[in-house]
Amino acid sequence: MKHLLTITATAATLTWAVPAPGAAGVIERACMQSNRKAAPSLCRCIQKVADRSLNAMERRKVARWFGDPHQAQEVRQSDSRSDAELWKRYKAFGERAAKVCR
Repeated sequence: MKHLLTITATAATLTWAVPAPGAAGVIERACMQSNRKAAPSLCRCIQKVADRSLNAMERRKVARWFGDPHQAQEVRQSDSRSDAELWKRYKAFGERAAKVCR
């Protein structure tokens, strides 16, 4: 019974954390709408890396940076510890995306 509950809880978490097939995430949509005119496959790849690197709230915040890069600069220069931690995770995400999504 314990194993069934663990499997059910894990499946529920995975279902919540991973977007449905065909459903674009916030990063993918922002990438597609940006002035960079990236290929859809690149934007999908970046979204997949974001799903593994950033939580949902961070992904929403980072997605806004595609349209307003100044917001990213504000986070980078902020004295807030939470902003510093987000920037650290964002940099790691960017490095992973650059390697994986070439």
